[in-house]
Amino acid sequence: MKPTGLLLAAALLLGAAGAYTVKPGDTLYSIARAHGTTVAELTRLNALSSPTISVGQELRVPGTPASTPGTGAPGATSKPGLPAPLPADQLAPTPPTARIAGVNIRVPASLRMGDAFVVQLSGARAAQATVRFPSEVGEDVREPAEALRPIGAAGEFTVLGRVVLGKTTPVVYEVSLGGELVRGRIPVVGLDQPIQHLNLPPRISGVLQDPGRAAEDAAVEKAYARRTPQAWSRPFMPALAAVKASSSSFGQPRTYVAGGPVAYHFGTDYPARAGTPVMAVNDGTVVLAGRYPVRGGLVVIDHGAGLTSLYFHQSRVLVKVGQKVARGQKIGEVGSTGLSGGPHLHLEMRVRGEGTNPAGWMNRLWPR
Repeated sequence: MKPTGLLLAAALLLGAAGAYTVKPGDTLYSIARAHGTTVAELTRLNALSSPTISVGQELRVPGTPASTPGTGAPGATSKPGLPAPLPADQLAPTPPTARIAGVNIRVPASLRMGDAFVVQLSGARAAQATVRFPSEVGEDVREPAEALRPIGAAGEFTVLGRVVLGKTTPVVYEVSLGGELVRGRIPVVGLDQPIQHLNLPPRISGVLQDPGRAAEDAAVEKAYARRTPQAWSRPFMPALAAVKASSSSFGQPRTYVAGGPVAYHFGTDYPARAGTPVMAVNDGTVVLAGRYPVRGGLVVIDHGAGLTSLYFHQSRVLVKVGQKVARGQKIGEVGSTGLSGGPHLHLEMRVRGEGTNPAGWMNRLWPR
């Protein structure tokens, strides 16, 4: 065979896949987006057991890249509705000794993928500050780098942050006040969980093709977009009494059907008998309540400050849209409705629409 024939055969054997070297700031999502493919396809091509990747790692990629992920170069592609990623020089942190006059800033020393966290501001002018997270630009998040105003009183204020699932690059935050700016960086580590293959039977997985699914997703997205004042003043509590989480842990990458796409588990599952009371984790307003194809018996509570809690698969829903609920109030009962293989509660805690680990909220007024 001629050399050109050998090259053609090799290309066919590799499915026209090329090679890509992982760079600082890359995620599977950003690489997939830049090469016109999906996270599921990259996972398959590279036989990955988890979504965690390392700088310098060689990945097989299909097709021709549209741009280099994370460069922010002209012509760079991005998910519809998202701006192009920030160039690296704009993510360089301000020296840690920098401060805004009259405002002290405290942030966690490190974070894990899927964490909710707080930026704490104190001082006479803290209420006047604005906080953004510019590292969200170009990531698969809702409202990236949204301008956030602190919540609090008497010189102690808080801004909620979130670490999107799939992110292992640092969180970059900015605090601005009166024309001054402080930028800082918080390192992030992954969860390193293997992909879970559920292989649900068609009688269960069939709801994923339900014609009503699009309307269900749109209703939930509308709830995520709410921005109302903080409604809670006490620590968050478990939604089920004395029930431990199952092995389907928060943030685990999984497939629901054989050969299906890989998706993160955005909540925590709590197995319990059908009929077990489901309680509101804190004060808030019910913004969704009813039976839906995928989430089943669903209640969504807006707690204010961009925080919503979601309760899936209930057999009975006992509250109505617009109803004010109190911490510990019964809102429904455990069931196995929607995309569910047995009685359990799937609980989500969403910060401005992004899934955060419910364990980080329990028995706390704010996450760490």
